[in-house]
Amino acid sequence: MEAGTGTNTNQGPKRSNVSLSKLVGIAVTVVVLLIVGMNSFAQVEYGHVGLYKTFGKLNDNILSPGMHLKIPFIQTVIQVNTQVTKTETDTTASSKDLQPVSTHVAVNYSVNKESAYNLMNNIGGSFDTVIINPAVQEIVKEVTARYQAEDLIAKRDTVAGEISDHLTSRLAKYDLIVNEINIVNFKFSEAFNQSIEAKQVAQQQALKASNDLKRIEIEAKQKIAQAQAEAESLKLKKQEVTPELVQLKQIEVQEKALDKWDGKLPQVTGGATPFIDLQSLTNQQK
Repeated sequence: MEAGTGTNTNQGPKRSNVSLSKLVGIAVTVVVLLIVGMNSFAQVEYGHVGLYKTFGKLNDNILSPGMHLKIPFIQTVIQVNTQVTKTETDTTASSKDLQPVSTHVAVNYSVNKESAYNLMNNIGGSFDTVIINPAVQEIVKEVTARYQAEDLIAKRDTVAGEISDHLTSRLAKYDLIVNEINIVNFKFSEAFNQSIEAKQVAQQQALKASNDLKRIEIEAKQKIAQAQAEAESLKLKKQEVTPELVQLKQIEVQEKALDKWDGKLPQVTGGATPFIDLQSLTNQQK
């Protein structure tokens, strides 16, 4: 009885240990499968393309945006941004008249999707600092040296277009597309800025003087025209004065004086009193 009881007591812990080991094994298996499953997929984001990288070697198969299978722990998927991206570069150069010029240039570029493998395999992900910025600096220096300092300001769009043409040709060798280039700022020496400001002030003063002279000339012409008009008017008025008109005016004055006369002759007459021909007036009334 004691022996039987002892045997049953020892078998209970063994069965419990076996069951626990199985549960642990199942749990580990599930975790491993989950890890393997999660590492069997890779997602390429919108606006990017993907490239398989197996043991450090790139595959030329271009992956479009979305989910893709991969070999767990062996393959990775690197993503290449194909959207329009901006890079900014500062360049110091000299103009044709040897004025120091600092130029801040912004370049909008994008990666050719079909050529992403060549770009990443030959240059790598830091192609903006390896290829684009040095190219911008070299081309800006070359173009700036062809223009006078003042022309760089006056012909800003032309300068930007020339830089864009050269940069487009240069970056096409590396499958990079130049979408747009902008000259954000030209910065010159303080002495040059002062000379430009003085020149502008002189031009404004000369323009003001020219405008004043034109205004004076116009006013003088207006006065001459007015005087001529007045003279012509006076001339026409003189032409209208005839002997008959003078006689008629005299008669009108005499008639008005007669209407006001009370029939009494003035005791004293002055030089200002008009002479009234009573006989002629009487004859006219008859």
